[in-house]
Amino acid sequence: MSEIRKVNVAVVQTAFAEDIRDNVDRTMYLVSEAADAGANVVVVPELFEGGYFCKHEDERFFDLAQPLKNHPTIGKFQQLCAQRRLVVPVSFFERDGQSYYNSIAMVDGDGSVLGVYRKSHIPDGPGYEEKFYFRPGDTGFRAWETCHGVVGAGICWDQWFPEAARAMVLQGAEVLVYPSAIGSEPDDPDLDTRKAWQRVMQGHAVANVVPLAAANRVGNENGQTFYGHSFVCDHRGEIVDQVGDGEHGFAMASFDLAEIRRNRASFGLFRDRRCDLYGSLVGGSGLTAEADSDDGDIDGE
Repeated sequence: MSEIRKVNVAVVQTAFAEDIRDNVDRTMYLVSEAADAGANVVVVPELFEGGYFCKHEDERFFDLAQPLKNHPTIGKFQQLCAQRRLVVPVSFFERDGQSYYNSIAMVDGDGSVLGVYRKSHIPDGPGYEEKFYFRPGDTGFRAWETCHGVVGAGICWDQWFPEAARAMVLQGAEVLVYPSAIGSEPDDPDLDTRKAWQRVMQGHAVANVVPLAAANRVGNENGQTFYGHSFVCDHRGEIVDQVGDGEHGFAMASFDLAEIRRNRASFGLFRDRRCDLYGSLVGGSGLTAEADSDDGDIDGE
């Protein structure tokens, strides 16, 4: 008889302002609503404790950062996860000595923190001045064995890079999750990336035969509009459920991780990988090491 391993994955979506307590309480309320509906893994938006402060460079916002140890918001989620047997990747602005990171703490269903992932890819552009605030993460990509399966987590800009998704699945990730904060482009009002944002992650799901969930914020924050469309897609890239533009709430989908594992094996994408040909992926030239060293000579001439 075939093994069955069911998991219900949810994303929550809402708007955030400057009141940290209100933001955290509202997020926890939505997480609890998702749990009431049967959710096991719940994804919350990036930097949900406050407004998206990275629109401008302002040194005062460094005061928002806190260490992992005794972090009050993470502590609240530890209690909630232990009460409801939930897995939640909790996004936070981390201070570690003199270093600052855009991080998540992976909280397991017993309330323990399994570890921290620090955002690897840091954007820098109008409206998203994150390099001013965050160092590039030093944790590498992470996948954690939780009570509801192996969960790999990236953060927002990470979701545009196929290498990140593949690295997490190679570590055994059975579900990919991405806390996010993405919306309008202040320097180009006509640029709308919401469909591309979804499509690139749907591609990760297909290429790795793994379900995926992304949680975004909504609302207008000082002229910058976050467009929501938080979603959960299956291992074929089909969006199973999502929260619409401007809506507050949660979306959820159920998956059989054992069946998906069998699908992943039978599809052959990992069987047929050619690591011996992928050397150019870790360099900037676009050439393999052999081609680069040859300098175009033929037979040593």
